[in-house]
Amino acid sequence: MKFTPLKTLAASAVLCALSSTAYAATAAKIGDTEFTYGGYIKLDSMWSDYSAGAPAGSNVGRDFYVPSTLTVGDDNSSDAVFDMHARESRFNFGTATVMDNGKTVNTKIEIDFLASAAGGNERVSNSYAPRIRHAFVTYDGWLFGQTWSNFQNVGALAETLDFVGPAEGTIFVRQSQIKYTTGAWSFSLENPESTISTTSGMVVTDDASLPDFTARYTHKADWGNIVVAALARQLTYKVGSVDADETSFGISASGKINLGEDNLKFMLTQGKGLGRYVGLNVAHGAVLNGDELDAIDSTSGFVAYQHKWTSQWRSTFLYSFFSADNNTDLLAISGDPTESSQSYSANILYSPVKRLTFGAELKHAERETESGVDGDLDRLQFSVKYSF
Repeated sequence: MKFTPLKTLAASAVLCALSSTAYAATAAKIGDTEFTYGGYIKLDSMWSDYSAGAPAGSNVGRDFYVPSTLTVGDDNSSDAVFDMHARESRFNFGTATVMDNGKTVNTKIEIDFLASAAGGNERVSNSYAPRIRHAFVTYDGWLFGQTWSNFQNVGALAETLDFVGPAEGTIFVRQSQIKYTTGAWSFSLENPESTISTTSGMVVTDDASLPDFTARYTHKADWGNIVVAALARQLTYKVGSVDADETSFGISASGKINLGEDNLKFMLTQGKGLGRYVGLNVAHGAVLNGDELDAIDSTSGFVAYQHKWTSQWRSTFLYSFFSADNNTDLLAISGDPTESSQSYSANILYSPVKRLTFGAELKHAERETESGVDGDLDRLQFSVKYSF
């Protein structure tokens, strides 16, 4: 085993840390394995005004915009709250090893502290448990582990201060999978999970006999790129004497169009029973109707325009929407589900150096249920982020 001299390691780390484009710095090289690390520190401070009352302080919607948590009801319940946290900060570690056959095995693991199951509190130490974002290995076109769903195009997400940005309009899923990529095509088998509306509320089931299947095609050109992805999966509900299942399909088109130094990003998704894949699960996958499942149709999307004012100043203008086609005959079972959600946002970002960003963002969001009850949110957010 060959160890790189300490002086060389230090010089390599300094050079990579000063790089204006790298997000992972080379920490060491031992033999045929290169070790890298990266991540960022981010502080978010938010003033939020809810028209129908603010959710509880422990609600995930207070940390970032989650459409399903936007309260609806009496406009006289307007409530403004202030929150500040550093939970989006993250760290990743990776390796790249050249094998005897000349091919490379890569690994990556990444953690942050948002939406963790074992949450902390804000009384004294603000100690929040880390959660796994990514943990995977790649070799010869294959990927094994947890990462972004092949149905999602992460490259289409806009630069926003909010953690997700177009929350109701985008596919947003990380999960365990086996993926194979060849040229412009990629295919995956992914972990199945169903969210079902019942008379007792939402039930999350893990009883599918088949994995979720995705296929994706990416076209790249000088003008930008476009991604078309398809999803097929089985929704299931096996509780007590009920053994129900329903097939779900979805298709999504997304991409980025370069406009000089500016760019336009977009996504449009339509499907039956997409549930948790879209809008941070703003709608469930299906409704249990007796001993059968009735899948919920939905359409969602977003468009985002980023403008570079100068080499240090830039802005993103974003519109996002979600619409569900609920079966009104089943409202007695599903309650009063979300019928539509939409949001608008605009920000101003300043980077005195490329790794350090200060920003302000204004977001307006609305949610309406099938019965016509609605609510809205106005949020002003300030953030500071340093990538290393």
